[in-house]
Amino acid sequence: MITLFAILIVIVAADFILERLLAFLNYRSISASPPSELAGVYEGDEYRRSQEYSRANSRFGLLTSSCSFALLLGLLCFGGFGLVDGWSRALGLGEIGTALVFFAILFLAADIITLPFSLYATFVIEARFGFNKTTLPLFAADKVKGWLLTMVIGGTIMGLVLWFIELAGPSFWLWAWLLLSAFAIFMAMFYSSLIVPLFNKQTPLADGELRQAIEAFAGAQGFRLDNIFVIDGSKRSTKANAYFSGLGPKKRIVLYDTLINDLEVEELVAVLAHEVGHYQRRHIIKGLGLGLMESGLMLYVFSLCLAYPQLSEVLGAGQPGVHLAMITFAILYSPLSTVSGLAMNSLSRRNEYEADRYAMDHYGAPPLAQGLRKLARNNLSNLTPHPAYVFFNYSHPPLLARLRRLQG
Repeated sequence: MITLFAILIVIVAADFILERLLAFLNYRSISASPPSELAGVYEGDEYRRSQEYSRANSRFGLLTSSCSFALLLGLLCFGGFGLVDGWSRALGLGEIGTALVFFAILFLAADIITLPFSLYATFVIEARFGFNKTTLPLFAADKVKGWLLTMVIGGTIMGLVLWFIELAGPSFWLWAWLLLSAFAIFMAMFYSSLIVPLFNKQTPLADGELRQAIEAFAGAQGFRLDNIFVIDGSKRSTKANAYFSGLGPKKRIVLYDTLINDLEVEELVAVLAHEVGHYQRRHIIKGLGLGLMESGLMLYVFSLCLAYPQLSEVLGAGQPGVHLAMITFAILYSPLSTVSGLAMNSLSRRNEYEADRYAMDHYGAPPLAQGLRKLARNNLSNLTPHPAYVFFNYSHPPLLARLRRLQG
């Protein structure tokens, strides 16, 4: 028990130290002047503002991660998880009911504790740099909707997994993996049509120069694209984005209204060509498949640990419980999650290069490069991130690396 507890503390501390070391390196890498190849991205005082924005987020990240680390350390050292387990068991709801109440308490408590940080990030930092468009009522509505979705969808999935464990024991992992796989595929197909409308309004792109240019490009590539939507991202932020979602006939391109306002038609089509490149290179299918394989491996390893009551007892609980074992296992598994996360980020960055290459070959490098420059400028992106920070945290290559590939 002492050895297991020590391992948990070492993993939690090592994760925090690694995160802060990477953040420190990234903070120190903020350059007084941009690289010569990116000299024209920011104009006038904009580069200084981008530096201030990066520093503000870095300092805020230090505060939030330190509080999270202290909270988790306190729960481990003073039996906080065991205390919550005792509250949950006192309701007499059975193993599945106890587990659901246990996770609901932890979820709501964590969200309430972090609420001041979310408010500060949105209404102070983002507002100070001109990004925030969220109102307090909209923020509150988003929060309540997020709670309800988490409890309904997350609670249902968790309840079924716990039920599989009761019925099948260690072999539950296969049934749970099939359930999670079906859910992941369903969400990949229908997320934009079922979940996004709860938070944003999506409207078909109106007829005009942009739609005609997009349809002309798609037609030239033999790419059937019936669903092009504009999302009202401007009601929350001035930051721009675009993404591809769905599978098969449910695929759709979603453009933020802020993106349409910031970029010219050729640049928008180039960005869309990049998103089409992801689909044509089957990045979405491959990413989904790898994610399902990873979840299957995780569930199988967890099934091997169910026979060890120490996973519950080390958290200060009076009796074993699957929900307690899940907490301990999540911490023990986190080093493997870090390794798999590095692999997925590396693959994602490679996919971004491939999508850029597709856009360059089938539409042109200059409009895509100019569009990427504008996006970086409008989002006050850090132009000089530290390579180690990029390696661990970036799912997209930095702007300079992408432009060099396009120019090369």
